[in-house]
Amino acid sequence: MNSTTNTQAPITVTPGPAFLARLAPLGYPLIRITAGLMLMPHGAQKLFGWFGGYGLQGTGQFFGETLGMHPGVLFALLTGLIEFFGGLALVLGLLTRPAALAITVFLGIAITVHLGNGFFWTDGGFEYPLLWALTAFAILLRGGDRFSLDARLRLPF
Repeated sequence: MNSTTNTQAPITVTPGPAFLARLAPLGYPLIRITAGLMLMPHGAQKLFGWFGGYGLQGTGQFFGETLGMHPGVLFALLTGLIEFFGGLALVLGLLTRPAALAITVFLGIAITVHLGNGFFWTDGGFEYPLLWALTAFAILLRGGDRFSLDARLRLPF
């Protein structure tokens, strides 16, 4: 009778702690890049009229006449630049902290615009801008981290 001992580890079907530990360094860049990608289309709507947006003039008119932010075109331009190019900076991890600071401030202002509508975003409330403001603030605190152009270029951002 031939007895053999199976010394191989069992095959794990579900991801275990070792698998998750190997993926963990990707968690932060995933959030940073996703936040940037989510902001960019909003900026493209305002700046270029893409994705069903109204472009700079239409958004400026809305900012001025509806929101009382004058000059409306200037506020639309600033908002569009922050969303589009700030979002791109987050995606690339380039000048990450200055971009995240601009995004945090911009979204802080957006929160005040939505406060009168209550909390829930489905009613035009401040839930959505609050979530993204806190996400941008967290990115501001951490910077680009190791998977960023800031790290690659040894920039202190």
